[in-house]
Amino acid sequence: MGGIADQAERAGRQAENSDWLDYAVRIGMVAYGIVNLMIAWIAAELALGDSSGKASSQGALHKLAQQPFGGALVWLVAIGMVLLVIWRLLEAALGHRDEEGGKRWRKRAVSAGKAAIYGAVGVSAFKVATGSGSSGKGGQSTTSKIMDWPGGTWIIGLVGAAIVAYGLNNIRRAWTEKFREHLSAEGQGGDAGKAYIWFGKIGYMAKGAAFIVIGGLFVYAATSHKPKKAGGLDDALHKVLQQPYGPVLLMVIAAGIACYGLFCFARARHLSR
Repeated sequence: MGGIADQAERAGRQAENSDWLDYAVRIGMVAYGIVNLMIAWIAAELALGDSSGKASSQGALHKLAQQPFGGALVWLVAIGMVLLVIWRLLEAALGHRDEEGGKRWRKRAVSAGKAAIYGAVGVSAFKVATGSGSSGKGGQSTTSKIMDWPGGTWIIGLVGAAIVAYGLNNIRRAWTEKFREHLSAEGQGGDAGKAYIWFGKIGYMAKGAAFIVIGGLFVYAATSHKPKKAGGLDDALHKVLQQPYGPVLLMVIAAGIACYGLFCFARARHLSR
């Protein structure tokens, strides 16, 4: 059994370090960039008074499907997300070997979490591509069911706190420019490199702000015992719209999400894993 496990680990490491995985990640990053640009488009429309679209991954995919060659692009997104899931699962199982102890396991846990995020987008993409995904707004039945469990409100509250922490970490990455590790040296040089870095700074800042609002909604739902108050990105952006100068703030966030999408393209071109 030990020999089989060693062979499996060697095979996994070869796959993780192979050129084909680089190509797979590049395709996935392009697909993820497209999704974020579509979300930004819907958010901008919402800021301008058009609330017909849903500012979420699924809403973005429905919007994409309505464009010329949209069906093919949705399939590209679905395949790209599968490739990103494979990459992150390999990282979760075998990656971050240059780290030691708890830091290695923490990074592997983060990789597993990102695999889940990409997987959720991929499932939505396959549903839209096959015509089985609904473009309407869903309820909060899952949150309601969890809150009915013993300790369910604590679970929802902890989920919200974790989402807020993730948002804060994105802002930290923007402030410290930690995201630059995702770009090769070539991708950070010259005028193009400066533009990519600005896309990253603005994009990670906007992404972080959006996740903080989402997490805050979950925490509020837990503390108020109102599961319908929890929500995803679409609910968070509507909450922003209700604030003073909401349309202006929402347009800024939309621009930031678009910058994150452009950074995904830059990352695909100048990949550093």
